[in-house]
Amino acid sequence: MKSVFMTLVLLLFTNYAGGEPMQTVYHVDLQRYVGLWYEIAKIPNSFQKKCASGTTAEYTLLENGKVQVVNRCRESDGREDSAKGVARVVDTKTNAKLQVSFVRFLGKNWFWGDYWIIGLDEDYQWAIVGHPKRKYGWILARTPELAPEDLQTCHNILREQGYNLAEFIATEH
Repeated sequence: MKSVFMTLVLLLFTNYAGGEPMQTVYHVDLQRYVGLWYEIAKIPNSFQKKCASGTTAEYTLLENGKVQVVNRCRESDGREDSAKGVARVVDTKTNAKLQVSFVRFLGKNWFWGDYWIIGLDEDYQWAIVGHPKRKYGWILARTPELAPEDLQTCHNILREQGYNLAEFIATEH
């Protein structure tokens, strides 16, 4: 199976080298966080370069405490691409710092990339996912569109976290 997000192996685990350290949300209830999320916007990256529209992420809590991740998108020719991975919580105090792997070999996951939840609606209707080096970023929502005031809130959080909003592009659904 082709992988949309195979290049997550390029994610580095070191902190942002300059500026203020990125802050995660205070706490994430994983039971409420799991489910289907639509990508609203992202910083373009190599592992999603074939995605033309309809990008989603579906999270399922596993019995071992990890989270199954299934990312899907439509390519420009209309074909669906998908990638299946797993996320593990690395900060159990907040559940806001996770690492994700889409590379499984010899029964083990390899090449974990940081997945930090840096913004989260109190009703879990939108989320902002970042990376400590600010090379990657996503705005996610439970619906394919966000209300303008919610999108503005997300933009404000991204600015406060040191992101350049000009790097983000909207996702077509």
